[in-house]
Amino acid sequence: MLQQYKPAIAHYLKHTAAVNQADGVPCTPIAAQNLTLALGANAEYFGHAQWANSYLEACHRSDAFIERWQSAVGNWDDKVVVDIGCGPGNIFAAIGGKPELLIGVDVSLGGLKMAERLGYQPLLADAQDLPLRSAIADVVVVNATLHHCDDMVAALQEAARLVKPGGVLVCDHDLQKTAWHFTGIARALWELRLPVYRLLKRGGHASAAEQQCALATEAHHIPGDGLTIEFYHSILEPLGFATHVYPHSHTLGAALFQGHRDRPTLKYRVAQRLSGINPNSPKAALSLMCVAHKRHHG
Repeated sequence: MLQQYKPAIAHYLKHTAAVNQADGVPCTPIAAQNLTLALGANAEYFGHAQWANSYLEACHRSDAFIERWQSAVGNWDDKVVVDIGCGPGNIFAAIGGKPELLIGVDVSLGGLKMAERLGYQPLLADAQDLPLRSAIADVVVVNATLHHCDDMVAALQEAARLVKPGGVLVCDHDLQKTAWHFTGIARALWELRLPVYRLLKRGGHASAAEQQCALATEAHHIPGDGLTIEFYHSILEPLGFATHVYPHSHTLGAALFQGHRDRPTLKYRVAQRLSGINPNSPKAALSLMCVAHKRHHG
């Protein structure tokens, strides 16, 4: 049962925020217009203990991922960090460290309870309408989250709002639109992947129910959809950020920031060739990593 209470992160909440609690987790109301299929599916998927645990163990934990994120974020010890779309806590589980405060925001109560056990201060809230005050965080991280949000612009603007002058916003693992514009045969093959993934019991596809729910979470994970480099620059530069965007295909660590490039794996290169996309071009990189530093004013 929900009840009014004062959470440990009360100092970081807007004065107007209405906060309840469920199972010890601070919860803020989500606007009716934002209660979409994707939001509900994300709450269900990451609230399922088995599915969320499989995601925590398998996703965003590679050596390249860890090195890339540690290089992008820098030392976050003794800093205030907000992880938007934290799920069961993959970022902190992967890169560790000793933040002064680590706030994890998600729409899944089950996922937040898992993240809390790792060291997060959990907050159930909508990434598109956060109850947190502006300029509270030294570091804001948004990993594999924007494409789960119906309104990616609002979610990125909200994340940017939390960053202090001199702080950093890091986003990764959202699809680069130009890499996924599959057409014709490639699009048909893309659709046929689902029964194959089920047969292989690939993560997120081990059962029909898990696959259906996982797909419903992906508001923008379809060929022809996704983000562009211009998306980040057009939103963040007017908000006072020095913005750098790095296309990559998930195999590079710190080398990504030294001008190196990687290529998609073979199955993606074949699909891109069939769709008229040059798999050797930067526009064929599967994801975009954005590292944006908030400028000091005056």
